[in-house]
Amino acid sequence: MEAFFIESIKEYGYVILFFWSILEGESGLVMAGLLSHTGDMNLFLAIFIAGLGGFAGDQLYFYIGRFNKNYVYRNLKQQRRKLALAHLLLKKHGWPIIFIQRYLYGLRTIIPIAIGLTGYSAQKYALINLIAAWCWSSVIILPVWYFGDAILGVITWAKEHWYIALPFLGILVASAYIYFQNMTQKTKRL
Repeated sequence: MEAFFIESIKEYGYVILFFWSILEGESGLVMAGLLSHTGDMNLFLAIFIAGLGGFAGDQLYFYIGRFNKNYVYRNLKQQRRKLALAHLLLKKHGWPIIFIQRYLYGLRTIIPIAIGLTGYSAQKYALINLIAAWCWSSVIILPVWYFGDAILGVITWAKEHWYIALPFLGILVASAYIYFQNMTQKTKRL
């Protein structure tokens, strides 16, 4: 199964990376960084394609907000506070919020939708979003590529010592889940 997975990524890696970047991103970028480190992907092409995927996803959310206002207001009632927060952040910080929205947990998809709901220039948003997407993919892929040997060493160790790695990973995932739940609750109170 592992060999099939790796061969599929080698053969369709750039296509997978593009669509993964539209939907979620970070774990796909980590894989792209590792595959670039091992020589199975071209580093600069991986950054370029991941950036295009992130750009396409945010443009999609922007245009959902721009052309489907009634749908957004009707179906995102639970996100009303986040939409308001996104509007406030855009008013307060302007274009830099477009640049950093990829790093704001819980607001990553809401901010492009909220900006689409406003009268913000679509051309200006697209330009800033494209540059931000390429920076985002670089910020994640380049360190993984650079530290690839160390990361692959940890993965190899974890495979050999799975009885230690699994509980540690479980604790790490549970801690991250609790942390992000707390952050979401704080965001909802704003």
